[in-house]
Amino acid sequence: MDSVIYFPEFEQLKIEVEKLRTELSMLVQERDELLYVECKNIEMLYMLKLGALEYKVYEAQCAMLRMKRKLELIQAKRNRQEKIDLAWIEAVLDEEFAAYREKLEEQLGKMNDAIDRSHAKALTEQETKELKRLYRRVVKRIHPDLNPDLSEEKQRLFLQAVSAYENGDLNTLRIIDEMAGDPVLPEETPDALGTLRQERDRLYALLDDIKAGIVRIKSEYPYTVKEIVQDEQKVDECRRQLEELLEQYQQAVAYYKARINEIVG
Repeated sequence: MDSVIYFPEFEQLKIEVEKLRTELSMLVQERDELLYVECKNIEMLYMLKLGALEYKVYEAQCAMLRMKRKLELIQAKRNRQEKIDLAWIEAVLDEEFAAYREKLEEQLGKMNDAIDRSHAKALTEQETKELKRLYRRVVKRIHPDLNPDLSEEKQRLFLQAVSAYENGDLNTLRIIDEMAGDPVLPEETPDALGTLRQERDRLYALLDDIKAGIVRIKSEYPYTVKEIVQDEQKVDECRRQLEELLEQYQQAVAYYKARINEIVG
């Protein structure tokens, strides 16, 4: 009869790893709640309250910078006594300001996303609790960071879970929860003991990374405008500042246009 070797540390490690997985699943859910729900709601409110005006300000700033650059190009041609080819100058400006146009399009995209999100059906309090509970459980079972040996299909399933969570799709998340299955811990062997030690250390490092990620999210836009969107006085103050900027840029555009007309007629 084969003798069975028992490792007193093994069961303790299994318990510790399981606790770490649970803690990590809660932390990942907290981070993703920040990323996919709270930050998106903050940005939605910001865009709805200030986004349109912010877009107009940036558009006016781009127009001002383009007019200033146009004046510089015209002045350079004039100083060298060269023919002022306005079509060539506009082509140069189109190339130089391509990045500005892309940013304007990005801002329009954010406005559209905010409008779409504002029209989305909200979950009830009970449904929201279930969504969070299911997502936390799915994270524990098939999050790639918590389960490095996950199959490609399970990884795809997790991406579907992230999308469902982000969109508040409770029914889809219920289905994924049924499909996810439970992670399997190794049986008690000398090799498994070493594997568990490595897994414990890996999970502790992952825990630190996710905590740092949460701190980073809270230090960046859109989370940093949370206090603004929740305070109408601060919103009004931002609106006044943006309106002042808009007027300044519009005046600058008028100035550069007048200078260009003086030169080219």
